[in-house]
Amino acid sequence: MKIDRLIGIITILLQKDKITAPELAKRFEVSRRTINRDIEDISKAGIPIVTI
Repeated sequence: MKIDRLIGIITILLQKDKITAPELAKRFEVSRRTINRDIEDISKAGIPIVTI
């Protein structure tokens, strides 16, 4: 479920300084593109995320 994945991503980002999209994709068993969309949705929700 998407909301569970979004909360999971936020939780991981709060615990770690850095993590790559491929690492998140592997952890959540989705594509890297899905992770990129999720990060975009989190940012649109007003949660600041720095990407490089």
